[in-house]
Formats: sequence, structure tokens, C-alpha cells
Amino acid sequence: MPIAVYINSITFAPIHCKIMRNIDIQSLMRRVCFFVVVAVLLVAGGSKCVAQINTDQVMNIGRNALYFEDYILSIQYFNQVIKAKPYLADPYFYRAIAKLELEDYKGAEEDCSLAIERNPFIVDAYQVRGIARQVMRDYKGAIADYDEGLKQMPEHQVFLMNKAVCECEIGEYASADSTYAQLTAIYPNYANAYLGRAQLRLEQKDTVAAIADIDKSISISKNIAGAYVMRSDLHIRYDKDFKAALADMDEAIKLEPRYTGYFINRAYIRYNLDDYFGAMADYDYALQLDPANVTAHFNRGLLRTEVSDNNKAIEDFSFVLRSEPDNLLARYNRALLYSKTGQYREAVADFDAVLAVYPDFDAGLYARSECKRKMGDMAGGEKDYNRARDLSQRKERLAEVRKDDAEEQDDQNAADRAESAAAVMNKFNTLLTVENDNEMKPKYENRKRGRIQDFNYRIDLEPMFFLSYYDRSDNVVENTYYIKEVTDLNQLRLLPFVLLLTNSQFRLYEDQIESHFRSIEYYNGLLATSTARSVDYFARAMDFMMVKNPAEAINDFTRAIEMSPNFSLAYMGRSYARYMQMQIDENETPTGQEAAGRRTATTVMGQSVQSLPGNVQGLPSLDGRKASATMQQIMDDLEKVCELSPRNVYAIFNKGNLYMRMQDFTAAISCYTEAIEIKPDFGEAYYNRGLVYLQLGNKANGIADLSKAGELGILPSYNVLKRMTN
Repeated sequence: MPIAVYINSITFAPIHCKIMRNIDIQSLMRRVCFFVVVAVLLVAGGSKCVAQINTDQVMNIGRNALYFEDYILSIQYFNQVIKAKPYLADPYFYRAIAKLELEDYKGAEEDCSLAIERNPFIVDAYQVRGIARQVMRDYKGAIADYDEGLKQMPEHQVFLMNKAVCECEIGEYASADSTYAQLTAIYPNYANAYLGRAQLRLEQKDTVAAIADIDKSISISKNIAGAYVMRSDLHIRYDKDFKAALADMDEAIKLEPRYTGYFINRAYIRYNLDDYFGAMADYDYALQLDPANVTAHFNRGLLRTEVSDNNKAIEDFSFVLRSEPDNLLARYNRALLYSKTGQYREAVADFDAVLAVYPDFDAGLYARSECKRKMGDMAGGEKDYNRARDLSQRKERLAEVRKDDAEEQDDQNAADRAESAAAVMNKFNTLLTVENDNEMKPKYENRKRGRIQDFNYRIDLEPMFFLSYYDRSDNVVENTYYIKEVTDLNQLRLLPFVLLLTNSQFRLYEDQIESHFRSIEYYNGLLATSTARSVDYFARAMDFMMVKNPAEAINDFTRAIEMSPNFSLAYMGRSYARYMQMQIDENETPTGQEAAGRRTATTVMGQSVQSLPGNVQGLPSLDGRKASATMQQIMDDLEKVCELSPRNVYAIFNKGNLYMRMQDFTAAISCYTEAIEIKPDFGEAYYNRGLVYLQLGNKANGIADLSKAGELGILPSYNVLKRMTN
């Protein structure tokens, strides 16, 4: 069988817009009151121990952990409260939120039900349970929850949006249309409402109305990637306008430059525009983002086959088969390539696997026959050839019979066999390489802290650096953040874990959490029975930081400083512990919670964004004197670090962030500039300085800094560049 026969059957992943959860976790978290707490060491097991715990303190620590996205840690705390006071509704509700974020949807649903049993007036519990049910495709159950929530809050945006999506899913189009009409009447500038209604119009086969709604959504907000993806798909499906589809997919990629599926989709579009080089580049980049992506490997293998890069195509199909051993299409492709490159034994093995499932696949028999003959197995080759010829002849006879409309009952078995072979060929020619999730769903709201792209033009500074035992980098370029004092302390081996510097929060697993509780207990005993050392207080402070108890961490860092006044890392640790405590304090009062829901809109070079000064990382401002006193303490600690370690660029960077909190833009720029002069590849400093320049209206310097930050691996830079240059 000539290889060209297969080349004609190339299939690529379709444009897809996967549905996302509409979880407004931020609004749920506004309901959480955070308090200054004292450390509570939890001892597992024993009813006597349970009775002794202070449930108010444990609940507060659990909510702190939930706020900082340490979901497993928060669940442990809520479990303790439930064990002590199972009649309370709140711990079940908060545990449901943690489970929802961990994608334990059934557990979240059950916990919400338990919370509602104890207090049926927790509106947020209906929202969380509705979302969990919606993800599990229990649309009627989700609608019931949203209706219950709407009884108490008739104009709730998320309830209305998700209800409409669910009604569309179960085919209640008239009800969905009514819900969308209500939603757009209340929120006429809510872009996602029009995007959701566009999906409804497509379900109703009204393409013109769907495109009008997508255009309306984009006119309201040009920063929703899903809208461009939907329109790109419509350009392909309805008018084969691949150039327009490419333009829309380019926009989606600018907004979400790390979503692998968009590059796979753009590669498909570029392939249809005969831009093989561009398609190959997109597959390569998709695999840089997600090296284990089977779809990208499969499609790149097909493209490499077409350009006769056969050995590399074999590598791609081999990767697919390691992940999906039963993928017969990949195995058949590899068999043909093995045959073409003279690896006949390997080709026969792959053909054997395909023909074991489809024994009447005549094209496969022809190909295996040729391989066997070239290996010297003339008898085996002739046997395959004769069987393939018989199957082909039967198909030809069947076609003639159908054409003359004179099919005889006696030929039914032969016809069935011929049809089976034809079905196999059709399967190989039309099989998609991914599950067809091409239904264009409205993108759920998913406002997670730290995400740059969202619907409210939220732009955040790169966060402060802090000492930790864990790191999680989201950048393309993996950075090593080095200061001499950390290396020196690690070399002394006086800490239970290896210390490092990061600005990324790390979610601890159960065994890690337990290890820090054990470490705290160890240092409790050590400090009670032995001569205290500053490093021991420092070590226990770090453990308290890992379990999100900054109040006790501050106390221990202070003790370490009192014993060793030149202990620069203790000052740096205390500065961030105070910053963490400040974040908790800011959410303590109702006014703080209300402020958390409001971001000040401002204009940067003609673009509406959320105000950076005084509201870094989406946090409300502390009230007056307390804010000033707290920030001054943090600044004093950072100044002391810089005095003891003048080239500590991370302390200087943190000062810049703190000056931004104080709305002292000139001082902030000065700090970022000083950090860059010491460390010219400091991408985070370029990024933050670029944002400040844009905030001040200095477009040239802002764009230059963001471009440099992107080059150094700070991916959100490209998103901001897109917004600022349109």
C-alpha cells in the first residue's frame, strides 16, 4: 500500500472551547471573616483531645488556610471542628469550598447538603452545591439550587448565568432564553451573558443570532479568549474562512498564551492555509507548554509524515502509543512509516496489532503483505495478498450489486464483511485524535487569585518574595532565586528542611503538613528543655509560616532577632509574616470585606484597568493608623535586611511593592530600578516597574519593561502588552 494513500487521511484536532466551571470563589470568600489567631497545635485522635480544642481558633486558622489556597490544610482544621461540634453549619460549608477547589465535586455536594440541613439560609451553600452538581452533569439538581438561591437573591449574576447554562444543557431552550433575557436586562454589560446566549442560539440552529451575540460580547470586553475561540470555530464550520478564524485564534492566544489547546487549534487552521511551517511551530510550542499532550504529538506526527520527516514522525506516534497503547490509528500510522523506512519487522508487529482487531481491513493486509515479502516471508506475504484481494473484490461486487439494486440474500454475509472493511477505513479516515468536546460552551467565571487574565481587566504586580521550604513557578523560564545567607544557613544543616526563596505560594500535601506539625512539636520540646538558640526559634517560625500561622511566626522571628540582632533572614522572615498577617487583618472587618469586592477603575493609556496603587494583589486597604503602623514595621524590617545585606535584591523588590501599597510611585520605581541594576535578569522587577510606568502614563518605558519581562519568562507581560497596545 503506497504511503500516499494514508497521507490523504490526515485529521487534525478541531477547534474546541471546553466548558469551564463558573465558580465565583472570590465572592464566596468575601463571606469569610479572617481573624488574628494564636497557634493551636492539633493532636490527632481521642475524644478527650477533641473536647479540649478551641473550635473558634481552629475555625479561624482553617479559614486562613482556605484564604491562602492551602485546601488540604484547611480541610484538616475543619475536620477537627466538625468532630468537636458536628451541629455547626459553617465548617461543612467551608470544607465544601476546599473540596470544590480540589475537584472533589461529590464531596462538595455532600458537605453543602450537610451545611444546608443545619442552616438553610446560607445562600452561598446553594451556589457551591449548584456548581458541584453542574460539573457532575446533574443539571436539574443544579437548577433547583440556583432557584433556591434566587429566592433569596433575585438578581444574583452567577445564579442566573449558571441556571441558563443548565437549562440549555437539558434542552429547555425557552426557559434558558428567558433567563438570559433577565440576565442581560439586569446586567446589560455582562459579556459572558451574551457568550452564553450565543451557545443557546447555536443549539437552536440560529447561526446569525449566535454570531451577533458573540460580536456583542467582544464589543463589551475584548479580553475574553473564549469569545474569539467560538467565533473562530464558526468561521471554520460555516463559511470555511480560515483567515478570519486565524485572526480570532491569534487574539485568543494573546489573552491566554499558556493554553495548549489554542496552539493545537491554530496549527489546524494554519495547516488548512498551507502554512506548514507555522503549524509545526505551533505544535512544537504546544509541547513545550505540555510535553505529555497526546493530541499535539499525534497531530505533529501526521504533519511530519506529510513533509517526509519520517523518523521524527515515528517518535511522535511512539509517544502516543506509550500513553495510549490501544490507539490503533497511531499504531497503523507508525506501521506505514516503519515500512517506508525499511523497518519491516517493526511494521509487521504494528500491522498484526491492527489486524487482530480488524481482520477484514484489506488496506492493512496489502501493507503487511508487502512488508513480509521484503523480509523474505514470501508465503506469508502471498497469503495476506490473496486475502486482501478477495476482500477488495467482494467490495467491488457489493458496489455493483448496490448500483443495480439487485442484491441477493445469499450474498448478505459477503456484503456484511465488505461493509465492515469499509467501516474500518471510514473510521481511520474520520477518527478525531481527541474526544470531540467541540460543543461551544460559555466560559464559566473562574476568578482565582493570581490569574492575570479575567473579565475585570485585573492587573496585579508580581508578589513579594519570601522564605519557604517549597516553590512553585508558573513561568516558562525556571528561575533560581539566590541570596548568600540562605545558602550559608542551608550548609550549616541546622534546619529540618532546605530553605529557599520564592514568590509563589505552594499548596502543601497531607504528609508535608503533618511533617511541619511534628517539627513544631519537636522544637516545642527542644526549646523547653535545652538552651535556646536563635536558629531554633527561626526554624519553628518557618514551620508556623508553612501552616499559615503568621502570628506565632512573628513572635518566634522576634525572639531570634533579640538573640542575634544581625540575623538578616529573621528580619526578612518577619517582614513577610507581618505582611501575611496584614492580609488576614484586612479581611477581619465587614468594611474590609466590602472593600474586597470593589476595585477602583482607572485608565492607563486609554485602557480601563483596575487600580494598582493601594490595592496590590486585589487586597483592600487597611484602616488609617493601623495600616500605616503595620506597613512601617514591614518597611523597617526590609530596611534592616538591606543594611545587613546590601545586595539582597529581593528585599529591595519587596520594598518597591510596599511603596506601591503606600502609593509612592517614585520610590517604587527607584526600588525596582535598583534591583534591576544589581540583577539585570530580574524579570519580576521589570514587570512591576513596567506596570508602574503605565500607571503613570509613561507608555514607552512601560512597554519596554514589559517586553523585557516577557523575554525573561514573565508570561503575563504579553497579556498586558496586548491590552495596552490595542
